[in-house]
Amino acid sequence: MTGFSIEKFGFDGSSVAGWGRRNRKHSNWPVVYTIHDSEDLYVGETLNAVARMHQHLSSGSKQHLRSVQVVLNETYNKSACLDLESFLIRLFAGDGKFRVLNRNDGVVDADYYSRDAYRATFVDVFNRLHAEGFFTRTIPQIENSDLFKLSPFKALTHDQAIAVEDILEGLFSDIEGGTQSTIVVQGNPGTGKTILAIYLMKLLSDIQHHEYEDQVDKDSMFAEFFVPGYRELLSRFSMALVVPQQSLRASIQSVFRRIPGLDPELVLTPFEVGESLTKFDLLIVDEAHRLSRRSAQAMGTKTKQFGEINSRLFGPHGDARSQLDWVRHQSTHQLFLVDSDQAVRPSDIPRSDLRALEVEAGSRHRFYRLATQMRVRAESDYIGFVKELLTGVIPDVQDFGDYDLRLFDDFDEMRTEIFRRESEIGLARVLGGYAWKWRSRSDQSAYDIELGNSRMQWNRKTVDWVNSETSLEEVGSIHTIQGYDLNYAGVIIGADLTFDATSGRTVFNRKRYFDARGKANNGILGIEFTDDDILGYVRNIYAVLMTRGIHGTYLYVEDEALRARFALAFARLPRS
Repeated sequence: MTGFSIEKFGFDGSSVAGWGRRNRKHSNWPVVYTIHDSEDLYVGETLNAVARMHQHLSSGSKQHLRSVQVVLNETYNKSACLDLESFLIRLFAGDGKFRVLNRNDGVVDADYYSRDAYRATFVDVFNRLHAEGFFTRTIPQIENSDLFKLSPFKALTHDQAIAVEDILEGLFSDIEGGTQSTIVVQGNPGTGKTILAIYLMKLLSDIQHHEYEDQVDKDSMFAEFFVPGYRELLSRFSMALVVPQQSLRASIQSVFRRIPGLDPELVLTPFEVGESLTKFDLLIVDEAHRLSRRSAQAMGTKTKQFGEINSRLFGPHGDARSQLDWVRHQSTHQLFLVDSDQAVRPSDIPRSDLRALEVEAGSRHRFYRLATQMRVRAESDYIGFVKELLTGVIPDVQDFGDYDLRLFDDFDEMRTEIFRRESEIGLARVLGGYAWKWRSRSDQSAYDIELGNSRMQWNRKTVDWVNSETSLEEVGSIHTIQGYDLNYAGVIIGADLTFDATSGRTVFNRKRYFDARGKANNGILGIEFTDDDILGYVRNIYAVLMTRGIHGTYLYVEDEALRARFALAFARLPRS
């Protein structure tokens, strides 16, 4: 590939006209460009840069921008420019220096001739822009950030794209027909449920605020929704994203703060939904399996508030209603993103309720599955392998390719490897189940987990723990990591999960499980939970922890019998 150049000029009529006269290719050649001021930036691609600049100058949403940069390369074609445009949009959004003004319908991931060769030049373009101060971080640093991972500017997988298109078609049909609707998207860990939720929030906002004079690429994935009629259906349309987990919710709010058309106030707790005096047109619920049924809450005031919401919404006979009921009562349309195997406490919505929700949505052709694994870069069914392993079954032989899956006999050795991965690539952390008391919560000098020569504390922060200064020295719990990605996860399976040789299955050890709310009976609803009931939640916790690592998962198992059982399974894995 030949080299590229970046030409710069002012974003005004005379400067655009002057630049256009310099070379006929300025109005007849595929290029990628940015328009920006000190805070906002737009990335685009076009075959006629001069005409496109004049279109932007007439757009009210971009008249405040001041400068243009055009990336020119003699070898670029339309496909390469679309790819470079998407590449830059994702990195600008993930870096956070500028607010990216683009819609997210134009981010593509299509293959084309010599794509790898073209992409090598894209890195050179990034490096030039980085050197000139347009980026504040390197590509690896950007890709490790929550702003990048939770950005709506993503190229969707095939099944995500199909789901989004079908969801929009069904939603608009229901809005137009005045019909209430319940939509369910089911997916295993790492299939991109959170990304789909954020993407939909941004896409619906873009459609709602679209200016018809603003050009839409007819080849873009969702161009059909940017024509007259759809925007009108969303007139005065109210929507919000409901996120039960505190840490993930705070991270998404930080992302929404940087995205035009979105706002942190659009990200709600279930309690805020229940307390709302007005109903929403659409509520999108991420990690819907973490909604709570009526039970004792972490704080007594929340337990009282739960009952008050039930009474206000459902009257004197609604005491047993759940947060799932709140969402349905408080909205005309609901979209639930679920994985019942990620419920981790008895207070979470029961599997039977989620299954009934899926059946109901399916009966109206509003049920969708996500299958493509976006997180764990393993070539076989790693998720299935993990779920079988945690029951005590030795799974069939699997080949996970280059995925770095290891079982350690020595915890200190595993921790050393995590430190090494952190220095190499970043985002390597140690995670653990609730098999140790949280002593450091009341005594900051106390250690919670002592294994080998290592002494560690539980996570000091509950919000954004992964990025906290002390997280590498600590152990993260399920509530700090569910919904997040790591590059490498070092997982401690504590003695709350042990192996029974007689049955050949894993069993729950109540004496070594220290999450009080994770094993408590539900006195409000009169439900008692057996050890077998809690075992299911403990297995789910470890399955979630073992599916955080993009490039690898390292395991240390405290129970010797279970470690030996795992060793039999690991011995069958192909090794390069």
